[in-house]
Formats: sequence, C-alpha cells, structure tokens
Amino acid sequence: MSAPLEDADVETASAGYARRFDSPVGRWMLDRQLLAILDLLRDKGPSSILDVGGGHGQMAPALSGLGHRVTVLASSPHAIAATLRPRVASGEVLLVVGDLRDPPVEPRSFDIVLSLRLLAHARDLEGLVRGLTRPAERTVIVDYAAARSFNAAAEVFFGAKKRIEKNTRPFRVLPTAQIEHLFSESGCRARGRRSQFFWPMALHRALGSPLLSRSLEAPFAAFGLRAVFGSPVLARFDRA
Repeated sequence: MSAPLEDADVETASAGYARRFDSPVGRWMLDRQLLAILDLLRDKGPSSILDVGGGHGQMAPALSGLGHRVTVLASSPHAIAATLRPRVASGEVLLVVGDLRDPPVEPRSFDIVLSLRLLAHARDLEGLVRGLTRPAERTVIVDYAAARSFNAAAEVFFGAKKRIEKNTRPFRVLPTAQIEHLFSESGCRARGRRSQFFWPMALHRALGSPLLSRSLEAPFAAFGLRAVFGSPVLARFDRA
C-alpha cells in the first residue's frame, strides 16, 4: 500500500494560515525570508524555479517579479491560495498539480527547487527530500525548524504558542545533521545556511511591532548567535 498523499501544503495555502502573515510583523517576517533566500542565491541570475508546496504564494510572485521563471507544484487544487490564483491565471506563475514526493516534471528540469513550510509537517520526510532533489539541475533550498534553538522546548511552550497564533499546529524539529544526511543520500551537499530569527516567531507575533522585533534581533545577529541558534533555518544544497 502506498504512503498517504503528502499534502502538508493544503494547510499552508488556507486563508487561516495566510492571516498569520497579514500584519506588519507578518510581512516583516516574509521580507526577512525573501532576503535570506536571495542571499543564498546571490551567485544565481534569473533561473527556472520549482516551488514545491508553494501554493501559499508567499514567495512565488516575489521571485517572479525579480525575473525568475517560477512554477508552483501543489498537491491538489485545494493547496492553492486564493491570492495566488490570479497570478496563475495571468501566466505570471505556472502551476502543476501532483505528488510532492514524485513531481510530474522531468528530472533536472529546473535550475532551482524551493520548498518552504513542508519539512516540519511531512508525513514521509525521506520521500519528500528525494522528490525535491530529482527535478533540480543544481540547487535545492528548504527551510526547517532547527533543533538547536528555542525549538528544543517546543512541546513545553506549544500551548502558549497556540494562544498567540490561534491556528498553529505541531511541527517536527529537525537536527541539521539529519537534514544534511537526507540530502547527501540524494547526492547533494550543504552549500549554505541562513537562520531567520533568534527569538521564536510566536514572540514576534505577540509583540506585533517590526521595529521592536528588529531591535530584539539585532544584538544576537551582530554577535553571531542568530546564525548558530536561530530558526527557522533556510538551507541550500547543491549536487555534489
């Protein structure tokens, strides 16, 4: 019997999930994420990108606007946010629907494969990583909830996190060594990492002020602590 459909992207494409970022501090978080991705891709020019599970539309329009040719892979029509549909209809962003673990595209047919908000909720983590590496000609970028961070106490503070974020859900915390091992099994090695926040995202949402959040993050970034202990981590892997 085959494993259940890998459909973690349905939740991230929902209207409720989008509301978690529909505020000044939420938009600040997405801006930080985009800047970190662009930093990891600073050696790349305009590229073809497969955004696996990207039906939430958080990055695809921005990357398309910067000259990249973006295709979103969604697990089902239910995994496409309402805000992304006009971009697809206009042809600004392309769309394919299929199994996230077995993308319905040719091997090595995209310069870059991107996947956000998936690894922490994947039913079949090993299968998903294999699915991410197969379409990539050279580079894969993913994010994950790092174990070496406040996530080490995620279960203890989950109740407080839920009171702040309302519709949050349990997530898998992953050691960097495990992520690197999974990608190495698919012939990819770590090229770079960027930790997005030192303090938990729930705290930033509770504060509700990008200015205050930037002030809280600044000293930990300056002394290199965010790089070591921050989360989520954006990681780039290249074919060996």
